[in-house]
Amino acid sequence: MDRRTYLRSLAAGTGVGATVGTAGCLGVLGDSGAEGTVLGPPERDLSEAVHPSYGDEMPNFTVPDPLTGDEVSVADFEGERAVLWTSFYTNCPDGVCPALILRLRRAQAVAAEEGYGDESAFLALTFDPERDIAEVLREYAGQQGVDLDAGNWHFLRPESYERAQELMDEDFGLVIEKRDADQYENLEYQFPHYGLILLANKRGIVERAYPRGPQTDIERLVSDFERVVTA
Repeated sequence: MDRRTYLRSLAAGTGVGATVGTAGCLGVLGDSGAEGTVLGPPERDLSEAVHPSYGDEMPNFTVPDPLTGDEVSVADFEGERAVLWTSFYTNCPDGVCPALILRLRRAQAVAAEEGYGDESAFLALTFDPERDIAEVLREYAGQQGVDLDAGNWHFLRPESYERAQELMDEDFGLVIEKRDADQYENLEYQFPHYGLILLANKRGIVERAYPRGPQTDIERLVSDFERVVTA
């Protein structure tokens, strides 16, 4: 069973509100780091997971930022900025997506405090472009405490739901599918949660994958990001 088939089978068994796990703890890697990385190997070997992990190239995609009107490409940051990426949607009913945004937002705040904000990029990709229009994303930024004026945060909105599905599947190996939300008042549909956060260095190499992003220790994530940015 290959990496993609494995994680899809795992995702199929999770309910809405669950965070998809990984291929499991396969042991601690050796001491030598992957080529092109700043950090040493992570405690858990995620190389069998379908999503990008330590030492992989960060997926290179181009998606509009509706708040700036720009087309944002991951390749634009290579050589200049380290990247923290996650996916979300603003109608998330159970707190998973706000927890993901909180972690990126905290890293953004520390980057400003420590003076490396211009070497950082925070990319939050919505997979619900039908509802997450520019006005909604701007309001959400205010609710979540995101600093849009810093110039290093991008809410990314694919052109359509189908494009969002394609992007998440082909680039990140994550299956996005609408599900009924009858249990929630005034919510037509919802999505299962994958909770993935990726940290990539300035060379476009993944330094850390946090597959259970909402539970990831904030100080640990911020520390990892700072070490990568300032290396």
